[in-house]
Amino acid sequence: MFRSRAWAGGPFFGHGGPFHKGNLKYVILDLLKEKPRYGYEIIRALEERSHGFYTPSPGVVYPTLQMLEEMGYASLAERDGKKVYTITKEGLKFLSERDEQAEEVRSHMKHQWNPENMGIIMEMMGDFRELGHLVKQRARSIEPDRMKKIREIIARATKDIKTALEE
Repeated sequence: MFRSRAWAGGPFFGHGGPFHKGNLKYVILDLLKEKPRYGYEIIRALEERSHGFYTPSPGVVYPTLQMLEEMGYASLAERDGKKVYTITKEGLKFLSERDEQAEEVRSHMKHQWNPENMGIIMEMMGDFRELGHLVKQRARSIEPDRMKKIREIIARATKDIKTALEE
């Protein structure tokens, strides 16, 4: 499964995650707007919405929740031994005032994690795994010249894929 590092790059992507610095707060506030949640519920919701391609770490989610609480956009209450966060009136106002930016983040997520693309992505990941297993199984028995030829094929394919992605 991909973790956040796999998604680095692009206009909304920050280093180490699929959100440009500061944009995760909009997603979390949107989730809290739906219903009060505790941290791991937020993590699971993001994993579900990304179809398993992004699982934020607690080290990203909890500091963001703490920041939202300190800003007055979320409140914290303890229920059944869990810290449950709820969006506040100030948080709703913040989302409303920044609706254009929040909508850009929502639109990006919808496009990036479009279920229609997931099947193709999963097939490609299967192809990558199969190639990795094939090379690993046969690497010790392949003579150096043949290994060099395989490496050149992979390098050309990587270059072609990079070109296709940049078009």
